[in-house]
Amino acid sequence: MYQRILVPVDDSATSALALMEACKLAKEVGAAMRLVHVVDLAQFGWGGAEFLDAAELQGSIKQAGEQVLAASRSKVEAQGLAAESAILESWGDRIASVIVEDANKWGADLLVMGTHGLGGLMHLLMGSVAEGVLKQADVPVLLVRNPTTD
Repeated sequence: MYQRILVPVDDSATSALALMEACKLAKEVGAAMRLVHVVDLAQFGWGGAEFLDAAELQGSIKQAGEQVLAASRSKVEAQGLAAESAILESWGDRIASVIVEDANKWGADLLVMGTHGLGGLMHLLMGSVAEGVLKQADVPVLLVRNPTTD
């Protein structure tokens, strides 16, 4: 059964639902959990530097990510579990690739994540991190949908 569950988190309700599913499963099988939050810093690393301090902005983005992770860890602890956590940085890489790379390095045997269920033009324009993870992951991926966002 699963021993190492990786959960990408953001501050959405869908991510919170996925985290709770991961907690249920981890509690049931005694698995270790790792929470990750990806920050894409490339968009702040160039252009417009004359108007904004890019390093300061990147620091703020990382700090916001740390807050997301802290809130997620609190939810895990409220379930009587523990989880390690990490901020992952993307520099223009596809976020899905960053998640899968970290899962491989950590030795995850399951990924649990939310999917926002975007379709049509929004999917075409924004892509899908969940879809990218599904295509690249070498381990099972449990996708949790939020029925209120469909």
